[in-house]
Amino acid sequence: MRPKPRLRLRPRPPAPSGARRLAQRHPGALLALFLCSTGGALAALALPAALGHTVDRLVDGGPVPWAGLLLCAVLTLAETGFDAGAAVLTTSTGARLTAHLRTRTTARVLAAEPRRALAVPTGDLTARLTARTADAATAPVTAAGAVAGVLLPLGAIVGLFVIDPWTAAAFLLGAPLLVALLHTFTRRTADAGADYQRAQSVIAHRLTEALDGADTIRAARTGAREYRRILEPLTTLAAHGRRTWAVYGRAAGQSALLLPLLMLLVLAVCGLRLHAGAIGVGDLVAASRYAALAVGIGSLTGALGALARSRAAARTLDPLLTLDPLPHEGLGPLPGGPGHLELRDVGVVQDGKQDGNQEGKQDGNQDGEPLLNGEPDRKPLLTGVHLTVPGGTSLAVVGRSGSGKSVFAAVVGRLLDPDTGTVLLDGVPLTAMDPALLRPEIAYAFARPALPGTTVEDTIAFGPWTAGPAAVREGARAARADGFVGLLPYGYATPLTDAPLSGGERQRLGLARAFAHPGRLLILDDALSGLDTVTEHHVRRALDERAGRCTRVIVAHRLSSAARADRVLWLEDGRVRATGPHEELWADPEYRAVFRTETGEAEETAEADEGPGAGADGALPRARTEVEAR
Repeated sequence: MRPKPRLRLRPRPPAPSGARRLAQRHPGALLALFLCSTGGALAALALPAALGHTVDRLVDGGPVPWAGLLLCAVLTLAETGFDAGAAVLTTSTGARLTAHLRTRTTARVLAAEPRRALAVPTGDLTARLTARTADAATAPVTAAGAVAGVLLPLGAIVGLFVIDPWTAAAFLLGAPLLVALLHTFTRRTADAGADYQRAQSVIAHRLTEALDGADTIRAARTGAREYRRILEPLTTLAAHGRRTWAVYGRAAGQSALLLPLLMLLVLAVCGLRLHAGAIGVGDLVAASRYAALAVGIGSLTGALGALARSRAAARTLDPLLTLDPLPHEGLGPLPGGPGHLELRDVGVVQDGKQDGNQEGKQDGNQDGEPLLNGEPDRKPLLTGVHLTVPGGTSLAVVGRSGSGKSVFAAVVGRLLDPDTGTVLLDGVPLTAMDPALLRPEIAYAFARPALPGTTVEDTIAFGPWTAGPAAVREGARAARADGFVGLLPYGYATPLTDAPLSGGERQRLGLARAFAHPGRLLILDDALSGLDTVTEHHVRRALDERAGRCTRVIVAHRLSSAARADRVLWLEDGRVRATGPHEELWADPEYRAVFRTETGEAEETAEADEGPGAGADGALPRARTEVEAR
């Protein structure tokens, strides 16, 4: 029995990626890190005073100041212990915050409408979910650990004032130069880091494109050209990398010149004050230690650089973390509904909204839509679709390439929300249904299915609920996948990495997953294109056995798919050209012409898919393959 999904009455509010909100995830660990950093800094500040006092006692010639020596030893051990604890907490807390931020960002992407979430190219999205989250998660940890970097120099300056105001004044003469150095370093590091991250995203995007179309590249023998295209941004990346190191180098060089000069100035003043009798030997020792701590303000450059990179990374995550989840009214499908499907004046347009989350928008309106002659460039994908599909029947969707078949399949399963009109399932609008309640009622199979999971059984069981072993094997038999699975080294327990699968076998696993998660609506988006004729015949028999219990929407390229369907939807340029039984539509010569074109393409694809093929262009739309992992 399927577990009952948890009802959510309203969408989650947007969750900003600020360091403050992230810090609220592990306040105890960050507080402990703050205390360790503060404790280590206080111990380091107390040590020079204790050391100076002990030296004075020794110089005076009295008894050995064992208490002072013991205090110095305790302060040294305390500083070491606190610093070790801070190092451990920095690593562990940073790892936990990174995992949390990756999980939250991924959840946002998966909860959003695919058209919005996939506006970010796949390679760039991967870079943001991996490297960018790691950089952004360091902000709270760096801020908590930077206490020592700030407290040490400030406390050291106060210590110098206590020992001798003239010595402190000598140090403060060079303080404005040091502050200017840190400010310039932080600004330049942030700019260089942001440019470096953008160049990384370009490389990741191009590499993902090449991997998606690997077979096409191999067939066209354009590997060398693709290699050059992917690596072309390396020149820019290297330039930004050298620029980053140049910023660090200049800051280090300037610090190496400025800080010793400050130290020399402080010690010179201390020597003069010692000669004048204003301070003692112990004060000289303490002042030298405090001067060393004060010039250590240069160590802040590392923390400031990390914070700058973190802020730049957080800005790239903001568009993902502010994605709106699919809106709904908390409703669910009517219990026991037969899968009655109805579309009322449904329209979908492809426009600038798809890129509304991308950075660097130029010449657009307030919604981020690109303008062409002052108006949004809107391309209709579906227009004015009115259709009723009785529950338990089958509908074949046919049409030439680009007619809107896959868009229709995405709309009826709410992988895509229409821009106009309404889609209803058993009388309830899809937009009113809680996705957690809707997803178990709709099963999808795709031309190039994603195969999550570790083993073959895992990938078939993957879905809105984890299918049991019996359902997995029943689904595999219905998809005619049990034969080749049985030949694998460990059967259903074979790791996917050890299972060399052809395109048709991958399709059968995708079909098996759909059959293993029965609902009231089954949508096959070109999911039979890689099957041979015999296998397709058996799969269609399995589909026919679900008549009366499940509504089946089949994006069809082959004549046999349309001929066996109860009803055919003929799309042309995103509009309904005609609907009705295949026998009636067959009288139209233009309808027959669709199959003369499409059938040839489908047969070529099926033959190619018997090897590890990728389709006609080697890179099918991401919305069809990736969104399935939802």
